[in-house]
Amino acid sequence: MFYYVYKDAAGYWRWTLYAANSKKIADSSEGYFNKADAEHGISLVKSSFNAPVRQASAA
Repeated sequence: MFYYVYKDAAGYWRWTLYAANSKKIADSSEGYFNKADAEHGISLVKSSFNAPVRQASAA
């Protein structure tokens, strides 16, 4: 897996997480003015490995 950090057409920093097979599996939901802020978003995703997984209850 790898993260790809880039500037979008509007000049904002974004990131995308790719799987080992080069398929996109996650991306930033917003653009960041500073590259450091985008990298901080990546660190938040990396540190959430033990976050609980919740499932919606049946309606």
